[in-house]
Amino acid sequence: MTSEITLFVNPTAGRGRGARAAQPAASALRAAGFSVRTVLGEDAADALTRARAAVAGGTGALIAVGGDGMAHLALRAVAGTRTPLGLVAVGTGNDFARALGLPVRQPAAAGRMIADALKCGRLRDIDLGQVGDRWFGTVLASGFDSRVNDRGNRMRWPAGRFRYDLAMIAELAAFRPVPYRIRLDDGDVREVEATLVAVGNGSSYGGGMRICPGADLTDGLFDVTVVGDCGRSTLLRVFPQVYRGTHTEHPKMTVLRAARVEIAAEGITGYADGEPLGPLPLSARCVRGGVRVVGP
Repeated sequence: MTSEITLFVNPTAGRGRGARAAQPAASALRAAGFSVRTVLGEDAADALTRARAAVAGGTGALIAVGGDGMAHLALRAVAGTRTPLGLVAVGTGNDFARALGLPVRQPAAAGRMIADALKCGRLRDIDLGQVGDRWFGTVLASGFDSRVNDRGNRMRWPAGRFRYDLAMIAELAAFRPVPYRIRLDDGDVREVEATLVAVGNGSSYGGGMRICPGADLTDGLFDVTVVGDCGRSTLLRVFPQVYRGTHTEHPKMTVLRAARVEIAAEGITGYADGEPLGPLPLSARCVRGGVRVVGP
C-alpha cells in the first residue's frame, strides 16, 4: 500500500467540526509516516470528482472527515474498488462509524486508529446497499422516519440525536400510516399498511436509533424492519426502545431479510445514510463486499 493517502473533508459537518477535525486527524496520520493530501471541493459534485480522481490515481486510502452524509459521498468514490475507506466521524449522526467500531467525535483518536490499521493491514470488506448508482452503508428510510429525517436536516438546533427526537414529535401530529407494496428477492408483492419501512445494511440511523438491530454488514442480506399501522400513542410508547433495539419485539413490528428489496408508496421519499434518494418506488440490492474499510 502506498503511504500517500487522501483526506476527504466536509468543512461544514457538525457546524464546522469537519474543518476543525481535519487538522488533528491529518497530524495523527502524518506522525505515523503517511503523506496526506486534502480534498475539499467547491461543492459536493466537485468534491466527488476530486475524490474519484484521487482513487483513480492510486491513493492508499480515502479518509472521509465529516458525518454520515460525507461517508455517503465517499462511498460513491470507493465502492467497487479496492481503495480502503476510513472515517473520521464528526457529524451529527455518525452511524456508519459506529457500525464499524470507529471513534466518534474524536478526530485525533480516529486518525491514530486509522493509521495503525493501515500499517497493520486491518482492512475488511463489508456489504453495501445500492439504489441505482447510489450506495449506502447504513439504512434506507422510507415513511415516518424519512419525514423525520427531512425535518431534522432542516433544523439547526439542537445537535445530535435530540434534533431527531424533536423532529419526530413535530411529525407525529400529521403523519398517518400509508399503503406500501414490498417485494423481497423474487417473491410475491406484499401489500401492507405501514408507518415506515427501513431497509438496513447497518443497524442504526439518526444518531444511534437501532431500527434494524440484527443487521450484519457481512451477511449479504438486508434486515427490513416494517413498522405496522401504529397510532401516535403506540409510536410514543415504543420509540424509546429503538435506541436499545428492543422495539422489534412489539407485535406491530416485522423483521424480514432479503438481498433485494423493492418498496413503493405514494408521497414518500426515500433517504439513505440521511441523504435523499428520491420518491418511492425504489429498488435496493445488497452488494456483498461492496467496499473495503479501515477498521479497529
